[in-house]
Amino acid sequence: MPRTRFAPSPTGFLHIGNARTALFNWAYARRHGGTLVLRIEDTDRERSTRELEAALLDALRWLGIDWDEGPFRQSEHHARHTAAVQSLLARGRAYRCVCTREELEARRQATIAAGGKWTYDGRCRDAGHGPEVGPHVVRLRMPQEGRLAWDDLVYGPSGQDASEVGDVILQRTDGTHVYHLAVVVDDVDQRIDTVIRGADHFLNTCIHLALYAALDAEPPRYAHVPLLVAADGKKLSKRRDAVAVEHFREAGYPPEAVRNWLIRLGWSHGDQEIFSAEDIVGRFDLSGVGRSAAQVDEEKLRWLSQHWIKTLPRAELLAAARPFLEEAAGGPVAATPALELLLDLLRERSRTLRELAERARFALVDEIAYDEAAVRKHWTAAARAPLAALRAELAAVSDWSEKALEHAFETTRAAHGDLPLGKLAQPVRVAVTGSAASPGIFETLHVLGRDRTLARLDRLLARPPEA
Repeated sequence: MPRTRFAPSPTGFLHIGNARTALFNWAYARRHGGTLVLRIEDTDRERSTRELEAALLDALRWLGIDWDEGPFRQSEHHARHTAAVQSLLARGRAYRCVCTREELEARRQATIAAGGKWTYDGRCRDAGHGPEVGPHVVRLRMPQEGRLAWDDLVYGPSGQDASEVGDVILQRTDGTHVYHLAVVVDDVDQRIDTVIRGADHFLNTCIHLALYAALDAEPPRYAHVPLLVAADGKKLSKRRDAVAVEHFREAGYPPEAVRNWLIRLGWSHGDQEIFSAEDIVGRFDLSGVGRSAAQVDEEKLRWLSQHWIKTLPRAELLAAARPFLEEAAGGPVAATPALELLLDLLRERSRTLRELAERARFALVDEIAYDEAAVRKHWTAAARAPLAALRAELAAVSDWSEKALEHAFETTRAAHGDLPLGKLAQPVRVAVTGSAASPGIFETLHVLGRDRTLARLDRLLARPPEA
């Protein structure tokens, strides 16, 4: 059974690319009865914060991604990383390098100017510097020939000539450890046997294979998944594109829709588009992962969002929409059968939970604002008498049911020369919702209730109609 891991850095909100990687690891582990380890790679001390870590964990939970072990913090393994470096030094598989950043840059520029390709030139490789040498970094003694290769679970045979990589740094002058060292040592210690990560890690994998060999450890199987690009095919930009999971959460997309959207970015299962969590676990496999960059299409997310909003059970829909409902209402919102019914009526035309809440706002607040264009169109002199008559009919209704409300409308229409329903319903909509759009008028009034319906009709009737 596979042991996979998701290892985010708490230096920002959860990026959708990282969220998709987490989802792929979760799906693979769950499909094959394996284990998902969560590791927080917080070795960037300046940018990593506990607040961002908490935000990452919250975003994962919101997406429905759970884990079996962790979260472990990489920073807590410093002693283990140091021991690994000392072991590599003792066995001659790493060495101390005293080249300064300025010296390296000067040599790099000279190599490039001469038409060469720069990798570390190995000046300290055989110098035999001991611990007393002064400020230094520790470099891995990379193979000088051969190929650092593996059979990728997505891309097939992959790798790079060892001579093109150069001796990478493992430990900085201040004693902290770079990503390569920390991630490999932690993967060894946590018995990770399957690494699923972005295709931008190809070069890192070459380095990591060399490091596994230097540590006398068995490397995991690697699966590199295609990168995400914007709808225009360009690289995703944090400045230009919405890339944080938090953005989509705040926009009002249900987690089921975002998870469904993410799993389909670079993976497919026949022609199926709709995937529940159970579907993902039952169908996901790396054989369905493509090799081409996956385009992030938010229009597809909106389509999925509308699907999931339509299909969520009433209680779940209310729970998911509650933050947006309370924002629209400006305060707490009680869960009532009437509110559940209203959301059920509104869900058909709502693409996000935020949009759903805005449509429901008329039933959540005491004072509504009018859409003045709707008022001008529907609140006319000809509409005033029928609306006043309807108000009287509604005031006499003893059973505030949809059937009784429909009867009041029919009575009013008949008394005004079989007035078309729309000529009466539209002014009523404007009066009770502020706009010309709502669910069926009888359902709307039923949900709104007698007192608020009559009060809102009175408010519009007190306003002079448009000419």
